[in-house]
Amino acid sequence: MMTKTQTKIGFQHVGSFLRPDVLKQARKDFAAGNIDQTALTTIENESIKDLVNKEINAGLDYVTDGEFRRSYWHLDFFWGFEGIDHIHYGEGYNFAHEETRDDTAILSGKIKFNKETHPFIKHFKFLKSLTDGTSVEPKQTIPAPAQLYIELVRGTNADKIKEFYDSDEELYADIEKAYHDAILAFYDEGARIIQLDDCSWGLFLDDKFLATPDGKTYANSGIQDILLELNNGAIKDLPEDLTVNTHICRGNYHSDFAFAGGYGPVADTVFAKENVDTYFLEYDSTRAGNFEPLAKVSGDKRVVLGLITSKKGELEDRQVITNRIKEASQYLPLDRLWLSTQCGFASTEEGNVLTEQQEWAKLALVKSIQDEVWG
Repeated sequence: MMTKTQTKIGFQHVGSFLRPDVLKQARKDFAAGNIDQTALTTIENESIKDLVNKEINAGLDYVTDGEFRRSYWHLDFFWGFEGIDHIHYGEGYNFAHEETRDDTAILSGKIKFNKETHPFIKHFKFLKSLTDGTSVEPKQTIPAPAQLYIELVRGTNADKIKEFYDSDEELYADIEKAYHDAILAFYDEGARIIQLDDCSWGLFLDDKFLATPDGKTYANSGIQDILLELNNGAIKDLPEDLTVNTHICRGNYHSDFAFAGGYGPVADTVFAKENVDTYFLEYDSTRAGNFEPLAKVSGDKRVVLGLITSKKGELEDRQVITNRIKEASQYLPLDRLWLSTQCGFASTEEGNVLTEQQEWAKLALVKSIQDEVWG
């Protein structure tokens, strides 16, 4: 882990916000062919402008576009690469209580990043234009390289790899380069904070999943080292003033979850060896286990405790939250800890089961406790 000057974490949200009704209707109208891309983009732009104003008024130091232009937190970014196609898999991801839609990303050629064709660069430029001249900074969230790999080797998706790559190492190299090029493109447009969203580590935490044939394969394959290599390879040799954080989640779909289990099985890999600046960690329920794995966080890296749930609207007891922060500080010093929600409010366009009023109340509670505990 290279040492560099740490930026202030500041008050920031993990990423996604509930889509307003006008945007939901516009996306339905676009899918039905009732409006064109220009009309949809206009509504997206207005919705994002309104969101950024709300974020500024809420006191956020870093703002996002709420992921308003995406259907999924991860797949839309993958589809922007050359060599990756959008198909329907035939079944969705199986969460604890429901199944998602069945979209996926599959290889159709060699993976490359093209700044002229990947839509996220233009999306970031619009967000940056809204923050110019203000006191806030734009934050770009993207799925981690490890997450792309997990999607490409998912079931029958993996059959496509041998059509385009002679070796696994060649695939790894292209994923790392595509991501590295993308991150530099964001940087060139003014991004100074990038967040890698990553559910891939959840595969190693859930005893129920690990007892399945697929789970046993993952547990014994050495794949943790591959995921670490992909993430670290993508973020090496980046500009000194670029902050790269990661958000590790156990799934967030319509207020449901995919995995359960503490961070212990991955702590020696991801906490000790992943070369990010800060970890945003899910800690809003007993499913996340205890704080002991935080002792494995190496160097001067920091942890943002996701103690406030984004899955339901009821507000947490602030004393319970401050007590849990104190408990976590037994394993990592308080000056290397911070607070957030455990995830975004709408990792997919369906959104979690709470209201917009409740999501802003959640963020107000986060800010209030931050001010109380850290001053």
